[in-house]
Amino acid sequence: MRNIKLIIQYDGTKYRGWQKLGDSDKTIQGKLEDVLSKMTNEKIELIGSGRTDAGVHAFKQVANFHTESKMSEEDMLDYLYRYLPQDIVVTEVVEVDERFHSRYHVKGKKYLYRIWNAKRHNPFLRKYCTHVPEPLDIDLMRKAAEYLVGEHDFSSFTSLKSKNKSKVREIFSIEIKNDNELVEIMFHGDGFLYNMARIMAGTLIEVGAGRMDADSIPEILARKDRSLAGPKAPCSGLILYDVEY
Repeated sequence: MRNIKLIIQYDGTKYRGWQKLGDSDKTIQGKLEDVLSKMTNEKIELIGSGRTDAGVHAFKQVANFHTESKMSEEDMLDYLYRYLPQDIVVTEVVEVDERFHSRYHVKGKKYLYRIWNAKRHNPFLRKYCTHVPEPLDIDLMRKAAEYLVGEHDFSSFTSLKSKNKSKVREIFSIEIKNDNELVEIMFHGDGFLYNMARIMAGTLIEVGAGRMDADSIPEILARKDRSLAGPKAPCSGLILYDVEY
């Protein structure tokens, strides 16, 4: 049995997220499994490094599957490029050790959140940026971001309802770049809870717009109350940028 690792890029605009759903064929995992199953003449179950929400994009998603197929990696790559929809592209196919698991072996992830900060939106970037018309104070956003770096209980920054799962994660760094109208926030951490990157981005936007105090972040973390953090930022601005092993 071979273990095959895929590196995948996708535009998530018209999909209901990564995870396959029984009532919809509009998922990234579902599209990939359908093509992989036809390619191998086997029922393929694809393991992703993690889920992305509906409308979220990926510059580098990682997944793996097991197969008895003797097809070469290059032939697999060509087949997937030919039969997948144009908004999903597998950029790399590699046979890996049988013990490799794309989710359990993750050491870190990077999420990029992009904001078009101008009075009018950019029609060419509207699917890949969140439009924020009011001016943003980047220095205040950076100040707030510093409080989020480190190991914390991120209960205030997730939509996850379970009380049995740990909400503790470590954020290694948050970098905020401003290039004229384009603001980019890079979150780098050991893992991210459900909606965590979008809620952190929404909170930083509120701080930048002057609707929240940068120095309120420590108390928001300490209170472990989702209602105290900012809104969940729109999905269109979020990109799964990298997965580290």
